[in-house]
Amino acid sequence: MRKIKIFVVEDSILMHKVIADIFSHDPVFEVIGGSYKGKDALDKIPRLKPDIVTLDVNLPDLYGLTVLKEIMSKFPTRVVMISAYTQKGAEVTMKALELGALDFIPKPSGEISLDLYNFKEEIISKMKIVADIDINDYLSNFRGVPVAEEALSVKKLVVIAASTGGPKAIIEIMQKIPSNIEASFLIVQHMPRGFTRTFAERISWYSSIKTKEAEDGDMILKGAGYVAPGGFHMVAEGITDDAGRRFRIRLDETPLVNYVRPSADVTMNSAADLFGNNIVAVILTGMGKDGLEGARSIKNKGGFVIAQDKASSVVYGMPRAVADAGLTDRVLSLYDIPKEIIRMVV
Repeated sequence: MRKIKIFVVEDSILMHKVIADIFSHDPVFEVIGGSYKGKDALDKIPRLKPDIVTLDVNLPDLYGLTVLKEIMSKFPTRVVMISAYTQKGAEVTMKALELGALDFIPKPSGEISLDLYNFKEEIISKMKIVADIDINDYLSNFRGVPVAEEALSVKKLVVIAASTGGPKAIIEIMQKIPSNIEASFLIVQHMPRGFTRTFAERISWYSSIKTKEAEDGDMILKGAGYVAPGGFHMVAEGITDDAGRRFRIRLDETPLVNYVRPSADVTMNSAADLFGNNIVAVILTGMGKDGLEGARSIKNKGGFVIAQDKASSVVYGMPRAVADAGLTDRVLSLYDIPKEIIRMVV
């Protein structure tokens, strides 16, 4: 059996041991070495030629992204980032993915996360997938198109709205969406401040769509997801400049709509004006009627509206309001919604 050779770059001796121990649970992996500093890693990696490098963001001598740039430019290797469950960690991780890292492993409770053990099965599964990626083919495609230009060329948008029962339903859907889908995702889940960032990171963990809690001014990128932060409405805006038509997110704390903030109606209304018939609205389980007026706007612009059916909804409130108003193109079970999304945006 061919061993998958792992090299661990991590400044904490304790976390270095945790990561190595996780891979010891599967005989296909072999940890062939490690470094606590960036310069040492850059010296060892080309000599040891690991299949995968796990790279911490915070190192005592070199910034993790500096190490990543050196690796990808001088001796391209499969790199999986290790980052903390923080806003700064999420920002750095997104940048690392732009620079060529293949995936990331979040530290659930900060820089020292002994509870990483709880995710060993997901980590092992993820790393086996990464090991099968042809790094030369990947980098050829990665470098063949200017990443920023291509990613900013968003043609189709999916807006997902949910409340009670929504977090599980959204993850069920997103984990079935392929990474190469030609669409962006705006997700409005009724959730208080402090919870939406973790929810966005969980979506990223379980799906191929890199998802973050939206920040004011974020550019909307193709193949990415954005979760409306608790306490803020998420508005889509268009920008036209020398580079063409692009889209960004604006957050505001204007009054509650449908007794909630974020409101799906606010996001959907703004997106309908920008994307017209290139938008898919997905109304999932939840109390109330948030999403009804947004779905109406999307239908009026020629967009497509999907509602979750009663049988698979925890609370058949939001989707029923849309269905009863005659605004749905499809009423589907949670199982069938991802297939319909894919069909509509290919």
